[in-house]
Amino acid sequence: MRYTQSMMNIKTHRTNWRTPAVVITCAGLAMTIVLGTRHGFGLYLQPMTLDLGISRETFAFAIALQNLVYGLSQPITGMIADKFGAARVMAVGTVAYALGLVLMSHSATGMELNLSAGLLVGAAMGCCGFSTVYGVIGRTIAPEKRSTAMGIVGACGSLGQFLMLPYGQLLINHLGWQQALVILGFTVLLLLPLSTALVEEKKPQSLNKQSIPEALREAASHKGFVLMCLSYTVCGFQLLFVSVHFPAYLIDQKMSPATGMLALALIGLFNTFGSYTWGWLGGRYTKKYLLATLYFTRAMVITAFVLAPISPFTVYLFSSAIGFLWLGTAPVTSALIAQIFGARYLSTLTGCAFLFHQIGSFLGVWLGGIIFDARGSYTLMWWITIAAGLVAAIMVLPVDERRIQRAVPTLA
Repeated sequence: MRYTQSMMNIKTHRTNWRTPAVVITCAGLAMTIVLGTRHGFGLYLQPMTLDLGISRETFAFAIALQNLVYGLSQPITGMIADKFGAARVMAVGTVAYALGLVLMSHSATGMELNLSAGLLVGAAMGCCGFSTVYGVIGRTIAPEKRSTAMGIVGACGSLGQFLMLPYGQLLINHLGWQQALVILGFTVLLLLPLSTALVEEKKPQSLNKQSIPEALREAASHKGFVLMCLSYTVCGFQLLFVSVHFPAYLIDQKMSPATGMLALALIGLFNTFGSYTWGWLGGRYTKKYLLATLYFTRAMVITAFVLAPISPFTVYLFSSAIGFLWLGTAPVTSALIAQIFGARYLSTLTGCAFLFHQIGSFLGVWLGGIIFDARGSYTLMWWITIAAGLVAAIMVLPVDERRIQRAVPTLA
């Protein structure tokens, strides 16, 4: 009896360390690495296109493909994470992420770039992205604190953009883009120990034994979920166009590569404050109105930047403003999905929503390259980005935020 009790105490001791604070901290650090690395690909556009003799459209297509694969994999990885655990999914994704970056450093053609930076890195990010992490957060944190917790994790991802961009630019400047990618690959392996905090204890199932297919059908028939997904497409369109093409756009405007790096870093820094703020607001105010405000304000900020004379001051002002609005949609949208459908299949449903986000990312990156190659300018692309933001702001207003009421089977 004493031996059995001792073993139970050891088991309890081993599982108690995964407190909500530890889960949020490790999830935040993981997002710091995942998103910080992801948002640095724009730094490689000019050096790789010059060295390899490929067009911007070729490079843009590989990164666009990455974001499309990232999105397509999210519902699948979300289902696997909900069923078998987020920690396992992130561990597999970490190895694939590191391998993809190393192979990207050895890519010499557009096809090789598509396979490494596109398919492999995209699938890896699908394993390590928001839907995997937010599913654990949604099930670990109390509902009234869920949106704020997601905002904190999103803020950490933004801090990664601020920290990893100078890190990446430093590596490129001193070692060249090839060695920089190799070192980034080894840096990503730090995700492996962090993923252990995402192991969840098995909990008894509720009386309502809804299956994943049933949850998907329920969400697909919900008008609000469809509208959130469509508006999320605009979010991805805007963010990845700026993230990938902005450094090159600034160089076209006779500014230095350091200006582009600092601009992206400022986006990450101010998104650190913005993600937390929007997540905090999501726990206190109507979420659909917050989303509408985000999309509308983004459109106004981009309009002001396009119309203003360009200078380092206006670039940094724009980067700070758009950064505050950058990923505020992620915690608010994910918390709204949990509010409507519950947290049981949150990774699956946020993964489906994020698929639409990444379809937008694919279009934003690729269309930016096509328009530049065809017109020699990004002007038309900026105006398309503004119009899309206004449409998204209107689109989220009819969303019904009420929790779905399901019939609960009675006990026999």
